[in-house]
Amino acid sequence: MSAAQTLLEFDDVHVHFPIREGLFKREVGRIRAVNGVSFEIKRGQAFGLVGESGCGKSTVARAALRLEEATSGSIRYAGEHVSLMLGPDMMDYRRKMQAVFQDPFSSLNPRQKAGQIIAEPIRVHGLKPPTEIKAEVHRLLDLCGLPRRFEGLYPHEMSGGQRQRIGIARALAMDPELIVADEAVSALDVSIQAQIITLLEDLQRDLGLTYLFIGHDLSVVRHICDHVAVMYLGRIVESAPSEVLFSNPTHPYTRALIDAVPNPDPAVEAGRHVEPLAGEVPSPANPPSGCVFHPRCPLATERCRIESPALLTVASEHSVACWNSPQAPDHPTTTQRTSS
Repeated sequence: MSAAQTLLEFDDVHVHFPIREGLFKREVGRIRAVNGVSFEIKRGQAFGLVGESGCGKSTVARAALRLEEATSGSIRYAGEHVSLMLGPDMMDYRRKMQAVFQDPFSSLNPRQKAGQIIAEPIRVHGLKPPTEIKAEVHRLLDLCGLPRRFEGLYPHEMSGGQRQRIGIARALAMDPELIVADEAVSALDVSIQAQIITLLEDLQRDLGLTYLFIGHDLSVVRHICDHVAVMYLGRIVESAPSEVLFSNPTHPYTRALIDAVPNPDPAVEAGRHVEPLAGEVPSPANPPSGCVFHPRCPLATERCRIESPALLTVASEHSVACWNSPQAPDHPTTTQRTSS
C-alpha cells in the first residue's frame, strides 16, 4: 500500500499504565491496555474496531488522538510520526483528526449554547474571520440536519440524538480528514442510532471523510464499516473486510461474538444453538501466557498456552492470530504483516 493511500498507521503500538502503591508511589505492575497493535486505515475508509468492554478499543482511539502517549511502537499520520509532532505541526494534526464521543451530554459544555460550542474551535484555530463565524455555524447546523434555531439552545434543552448532531457539527467545524467515533451511537435509542448512522454515511460520501469507528454493536459496525478488526485483551486477533469477516469468521473469538448476535427472525432464533464463552476476560494487569484467548477458547491446545500467535495473513486483506487457522503454523507463504 502506498503512503498516499494510508492515512493512519499503527505499528506494534503498546500503551501501558503503571500501577503504583505506597508512600513513594513505587511501580508494582502495569495495565497492558494495548499490547502490540498494528493496522492501517486508508483514506476514505471506515475502519471498525470491535470487542468486549475493556479490550483496549478506546485506548487505541485516545492514542490515535494523542490523548494518551504510546509506551512503544509508532503511530504515523500521512507518513509522519505523531509522537514527534510539536507546536504548529501538532496543532495542524489536532485539526485534521477530530473525535465524536459516546455520551453527547458529557462531551458538550453545559454552560454554552450550541452555536458557541460549534464556533469555539473555529475561533481558537482562526479558521474563519470573526464576521464569518456565524454563517459557518449555520452551514454546519444545516449539514447535520438541525434547524438554525438550535444555535441558541443549551445541551440540556435537546434530545440525545440532537446533542450528538451538535457533537458531529463541532468535529466538522475543523474540516477534518479523519473522525474517531468512539461508541458514537451506543448511548442512543435504536431509531435515533439509524438516523446518526445515515448522517455519518452521508457525510463520509459528501466530504470524503475517513472514520475510525469504535463499537461493540456488530450490526452497526457491519453496516457502516468497510474493514473490521477484532480486539481481545489489548491485541487484534482478526482483521478483514467487513463482509469477509461476518461471512467467514476464522478466529474462535470472532465466531463467538457473531454467534452472540440474536437473529431478528423468531423462528430462526428459536432453532439456533449458541454455546456461550466460558469464563471471564482476564485482567490486563496479568494477561495469560501464550494466546491471550486460550483460557476461554474451546479449541485451545498446549501450544496456545505457551506461544503467542502473530497476526498472519490467511487470505487477501484477511489476517488472524490463531494457531488453529488454516495457514498456521509454519506455512511457507504466510506473512506476518497485515494491511487493512
